[in-house]
Amino acid sequence: MVMPWHADLLKRLLEGRERLAHAVLLHGPEGIGKLAFAEALGQALLCERAVARDGGACGACPGCTWFAQGGHPDFRRLEPAESEEPDEAGEGREKKSATQIDVKQVRALEDFINLTSHRGGARVVVIHPAEALNPNAANALLKSLEEPPPQTYFLLVAHRWHYLLPTIRSRCRLVPLPLPETGAALAWLEGQGIAAPDLALAHAGGAPLSAARFEQEYWNVRKRLLELLAPRHFEPLAAAEELRDVAPVALVALLQKWSYDLVLHQACGRVRYNPDRADELAVIAERVEPLETARFHRRVVQLQRVVRHPLNARLFLEAVLLDCAGLLRGVDARRAA
Repeated sequence: MVMPWHADLLKRLLEGRERLAHAVLLHGPEGIGKLAFAEALGQALLCERAVARDGGACGACPGCTWFAQGGHPDFRRLEPAESEEPDEAGEGREKKSATQIDVKQVRALEDFINLTSHRGGARVVVIHPAEALNPNAANALLKSLEEPPPQTYFLLVAHRWHYLLPTIRSRCRLVPLPLPETGAALAWLEGQGIAAPDLALAHAGGAPLSAARFEQEYWNVRKRLLELLAPRHFEPLAAAEELRDVAPVALVALLQKWSYDLVLHQACGRVRYNPDRADELAVIAERVEPLETARFHRRVVQLQRVVRHPLNARLFLEAVLLDCAGLLRGVDARRAA
């Protein structure tokens, strides 16, 4: 189901469905409902009752029924697929989460798009996220985008559309999906029963679906980390021991938001991600050199490239927190002065 803040845009696209491009690139921040939009658009294109009032799917025809059950013969969805590999002990096989869409997955579409559709109507391919296409897969997709069979639609969903090959972007109609207005996002989160929806939305950067996915463990880790980083003498090795059970990816994500808030406060006098800790952040921001804050934030952002596969998680944790100590040392130095 399309999210309420995107319903008008979907209606406008479907009102001009006879002019709809064969390839549509839906792009915008992660966690705002782009995949739901692509699926709603795909279902409408496959709906067998063109008399639907708003141009959307009727929800009752055979095509809509099959789509709802995940078995429509004229619909395909490409995503990074799990694979099975031998475990470290060599005693069995374990599932590995893939991060790329490979060329085999794209080539498997050839029969699907070149044969007659099962229902005699449209065929729809959703690719999510499109930036997960590896170079070979992206090049293999180009041919289909250049010479698509009639009534074949490619709906590409991208969180980082600029990562796509320019040749792919140029063959698509670009449709930006913006963040919802704060009021609409908060209303939706409240309807989902999310506690402290304003804080969750702030921590998700305004993306309501991401905000709804935060679990209690996330907030527990955040509380522990921010208490350790409070304006007082910071002991990085003691903090590393306290946070030894925290996954590096979670720690880096929280530090990125914390350091961004410091940079923003120094530049604009406000915070984005941690409004409930604004006073504490203001104290730190006033006592730390802005240049050092910006450098630390840049280092944390760069760590996103390696954080999922650190060679030694404990050493990685200690190194990150030693960098924090280097930044916060300015707080103690200024206090002593």
